[in-house]
Amino acid sequence: MKPDQFRVFARYNQWANARIYAACGKLHDNELFQQRPSFFGSIHATLNHMLVADRLWMGRLVGQPAKISRLDEILYGDFVGLHVARVAEDAQIVTYCDALDEPAVNTTLRYTTTEGEPKSTPIRWVLMHMFNHQTHHRGQTHGLLSQTGVAPPPLDLMLYLRESGLAP
Repeated sequence: MKPDQFRVFARYNQWANARIYAACGKLHDNELFQQRPSFFGSIHATLNHMLVADRLWMGRLVGQPAKISRLDEILYGDFVGLHVARVAEDAQIVTYCDALDEPAVNTTLRYTTTEGEPKSTPIRWVLMHMFNHQTHHRGQTHGLLSQTGVAPPPLDLMLYLRESGLAP
């Protein structure tokens, strides 16, 4: 993938997160925290996991590793704090992708996993994983929202591309 494609995915990610958070923001806390059959157990915990993963990857990419030890760590116990942090993280992802050039995309990232294992992965694969991971868990959140009285929002990439003027 080319740097321009990552810029589009960063903005799509930001747009889709804003839409899912707007829908989740209509829920009462008891619905956000309600235990539901899902990998992380609740809408709030799933949204937290998405932020945990992005903080881990962005920390590695910018050379400031996040002090996170578990993928199910709850970074924010309240929705407002989580939402503010999500907006800030998405802005950081956009800024990072805006600065990418061809050599950077083809650089290999060396990092340590949360289990302490050393790894190396080309940055293009790290970014593709980050955006795919977000889509995966937004889909889970979308499904969990459908179990509430709040309609899950459309999140299709094509809708974003049309709304942003990138596709007819």
